[in-house]
Amino acid sequence: MVEHGDVRVVYRGGGKLNFRDPVISNDSRFLLCASGDCVKVFSTVTEECVHELRGHTDLVTGVLLRPSNHLQLYSCSTDGTIRLWDFTDGILIKTYVVGYPIFSIHASRSHDGVVFAVIPMQSEKKHEAFQLVAVPLPQRADQLVEVGGLSAVLSGVDSNPAALAFGRAGEYLASVRRLQMEVYFFKQQKSYRFFLKEDNKKGGRNTFTCITCHPKDDCVATGHQDGKIRLWRNLNQKKEYTYTTLHWHHSAVSSVRFTPEGTNLLSGGVESVLVQWRYGQESQRDFLPRLGAAITHIAVSPDGALFCTSHSDNKITVIQSRVKVSAVIQGLVQGENVRTGLMVDPRSRALVLNGKPGHLQFYSLQRDKLLFNLDIVQQEYIYQSGLQQFEVVRAAFDASGSWLATVEERKQEAADLELNLKLWRFHDQTQSFVLDTTVSAPHEAQITAVCFDPAAAADGRTTTLVSSSRDGHFKAWQLAESGEGPSWSCEFVGAYHGLVPGCCCFSADGSLLAVGFQEVVTVWSAASWELLTTLSQPPGGIRDLCFGRLSCSKYLLGTNDNKILCCWNLLSCSLEWSTSMDVSLLLADPLSDNMAAFSVQDRSTDLFVFRPSEPRPLFSHKAVCSGTVTHAVFTPREVMLESCEESSQWLNRSQLFFLTQFMDLLTFSTRAEEEKLMAANKQLLVDDTVAMTPFYLLLGKHRRPEAAASGPLFDRAAPLPHSSAAVKELLQTPAHVLPSTSFLCSAFVKSLLVSVTDTREDKRSQEEMESEKEEEDSDQETETGILRPDQELMGAQESGGPDPTLTRAQVRALRRVRRLDHSWLAGLLD
Repeated sequence: MVEHGDVRVVYRGGGKLNFRDPVISNDSRFLLCASGDCVKVFSTVTEECVHELRGHTDLVTGVLLRPSNHLQLYSCSTDGTIRLWDFTDGILIKTYVVGYPIFSIHASRSHDGVVFAVIPMQSEKKHEAFQLVAVPLPQRADQLVEVGGLSAVLSGVDSNPAALAFGRAGEYLASVRRLQMEVYFFKQQKSYRFFLKEDNKKGGRNTFTCITCHPKDDCVATGHQDGKIRLWRNLNQKKEYTYTTLHWHHSAVSSVRFTPEGTNLLSGGVESVLVQWRYGQESQRDFLPRLGAAITHIAVSPDGALFCTSHSDNKITVIQSRVKVSAVIQGLVQGENVRTGLMVDPRSRALVLNGKPGHLQFYSLQRDKLLFNLDIVQQEYIYQSGLQQFEVVRAAFDASGSWLATVEERKQEAADLELNLKLWRFHDQTQSFVLDTTVSAPHEAQITAVCFDPAAAADGRTTTLVSSSRDGHFKAWQLAESGEGPSWSCEFVGAYHGLVPGCCCFSADGSLLAVGFQEVVTVWSAASWELLTTLSQPPGGIRDLCFGRLSCSKYLLGTNDNKILCCWNLLSCSLEWSTSMDVSLLLADPLSDNMAAFSVQDRSTDLFVFRPSEPRPLFSHKAVCSGTVTHAVFTPREVMLESCEESSQWLNRSQLFFLTQFMDLLTFSTRAEEEKLMAANKQLLVDDTVAMTPFYLLLGKHRRPEAAASGPLFDRAAPLPHSSAAVKELLQTPAHVLPSTSFLCSAFVKSLLVSVTDTREDKRSQEEMESEKEEEDSDQETETGILRPDQELMGAQESGGPDPTLTRAQVRALRRVRRLDHSWLAGLLD
């Protein structure tokens, strides 16, 4: 067995964007959000991920702008550290080691050098009791700083950051938990507690869900489980406090937030509608409906120019202050259950899986970005608890990517199961899938699997789709081409002794179809739909079936409920080998004869890569992730790797991606692949066609090699023309991004000087060039003329002998000397 060696698990995308409140930078250019164990920095204009701030070793639980520097931010994590970043450049500045898991972080301008963190209380119920502590951050030059002297502020707080807020520039803070609200005033060092009954007279649920404080007034807004919002006042006088109630939401309020000036209050919930209340005139409201999934968080930029909402489908919507959507940052959509599994679109090579309700999402693995959503159900989704709606439960592509099959179902309590089988054809003009055929009620019970014949297009056979169902049958659907266009029809219905089929798959050449009927594996001919054989195996219901490929095409592998992995030889129709292994997922590499099996052991998942013909695994990796891996896929590489290492040869043609229970998309990378990527980054060169910047014009000559600088072309640097665009741009460049003044001063002053002698010399050189051009023309005319012999003889006699002739270059140089002004010599002689 070959261990992982130079192969390691790397993060490739996904991650939750809606785990915590997003943060908008002061200039509204960047949006920062916690995503797994990193912080992602997005552009609010282009929606692209600018930086990924990595350094934490565990889940990031909070992001906060540094009050004293708007270009830096704090991030906290359950790894017990607080990290300070320069998010514009993506640089880690400092790490503060607190020593306790941190679940949220808060700060205010009135508490300089101190942040507030929520950590577990030292008690037996660590997961339920939390406390708010003040964390002093030492101002030392060390990059790793130990933090001590934590002081408790409040005990019994909620770990959710939406349950705690600072009011009026940090003069007080308010915290809610269940039916209790506590307000703490820092100057008086006194806290007041307020309680609500669990149910009011009308049956409403009064449980607190979120809180925010007005930036200028002594007013606290709280959201509640029954959809109400309460505005609390006079909280420093416990007996005289008052509150007013606002009610629009029909379900729990998930987030409330005041704008920086305090003129408006924003609220959101499961209705996916952003409500804007006018402070002091709460009867006046503005709405931004149909934002998608339920709103989980609301954030406002410090200048009030942008709002943003996080949604339960892992999306962040950027909204302008005039309540208009300006950008949408969509991550890998978080599904409670990815029922379609992971697929790869053969055309775009995008990852395809369940997206927002009723959709399939096409996700780019190279860019870590959602490409588009394909609306399968084609019905408006209603976000209401208890309402059963259509869900996409199965999907499959054919080998060429021309056809997509989807299955949607809806189960009402007092009605029969509703099923639809839809077949989508790829449209070349729109470059998307278009609904071609809808089959209502294709089966009488739930559909358990669908698969296409993988070799139909290559062999010129009719495209075939097979679906299996709990009604005890599997059906073969075939495509028929006619003058009216393509049409699908049911070609064959198969069954086996009334057993329920659970899974099915085609062989690599499309000649065989394997269907698992509970504990029996049946093999059918895809040409005649004849039952060829049945395979015996150890007791247990079949969960997965997978044919071998290339040199291992004679093998069929399967897993069962009794934690056994079996391999059958199709030539002898017997069990080749079996091993005890709790395989959660079994899949084959389409470009090689390798197979991958994910095995669950000790609350983590192990990976084994093997060939069915060999008893020794090619590769193994213990604990690739915590939890169970239930979704994975092999994707073909655009450029084949040339790794000679035995541990990584299985990655040469394909790359293996898998999805964790936290919706993190992981893959395996080799050392050679990472070194190649780093080398490509170092060889990045700037094109000569790029426009010159002021820094190049002023400082570029200092960067030239000494050998080139000694040439005649560089003996004298031409100054910048007066009032040039480069000078104007330099004067308008922000001072904090310029080099030091001492470095720029001499070059900058010289560039502003316009020499009079330079102007005269330029004029003289121009006149010389014109005269030389005329002389060259005359010389050419002279050379083309033919002299007579008597003229040559007469000239020789007068001179008394042949004088040495001058070259044209020497003649031109002599003429220049004659034109020089020698009057200054006379002044010296006098």
